Amino acid sequence: MKLLLTSAGIVPEIEKDFLSLLGKDPESAKLIFIPTAANPELDRWYLNKDKIKLAQMGIINIVEVDLEKENKDSLAQKINGADILYVEGGNTFYLLKYVRESGFAGLAKQFLERGGLYVGVSAGSMIAGPNIETAEWKHADRNIVDLKDLTGMDLVPFAIAPHIDDTNIGATKESAAKVAYPVIALTDKQAVLIDGGRTEIIGAGEKLFFNDPGII
Repeated sequence: MKLLLTSAGIVPEIEKDFLSLLGKDPESAKLIFIPTAANPELDRWYLNKDKIKLAQMGIINIVEVDLEKENKDSLAQKINGADILYVEGGNTFYLLKYVRESGFAGLAKQFLERGGLYVGVSAGSMIAGPNIETAEWKHADRNIVDLKDLTGMDLVPFAIAPHIDDTNIGATKESAAKVAYPVIALTDKQAVLIDGGRTEIIGAGEKLFFNDPGII
């Protein structure tokens, strides 16, 4: 499996790793851009920023697919032949609701088994783990869809806590001590790279993880 779980998208500190993980000419790659998590947000400026960044790296075949508007059959047709699933940030609870309703979770697993690359940004990274409750830890994300089951897609055996800085690392550490699964905390200059049996925190700064992931 190939995944790149980022805090803030393809920042300069991880750009080379992304291109290496892609393993092909960016201009020949097909990318499915999933903006669903941003739907309830008032300011969605980062969607355009990330599209521009992808284009600057040579990825010009970008197909936007909103999970809120899809079912399993229609989604399967659109994902077919893609090289990258790029799942954007926003409201994690909202995103997980439509991940389930659209059948995306099962399709994403099949996509990874075929050798595709999954790229998550913030919420898109959090849903890849066993649970999305890390979205509540810094009080920045709200459960606006009243989701009761916070189980993630379980593509990886650890949770991601994005946007870590000096103001919230203490609260994140306290919260991580209350859960049984491993937690990897990422600054906006970092990501977790998974390539087969290799898992690595990449980017600038100290590597922060809790509950002994045993894989870093």
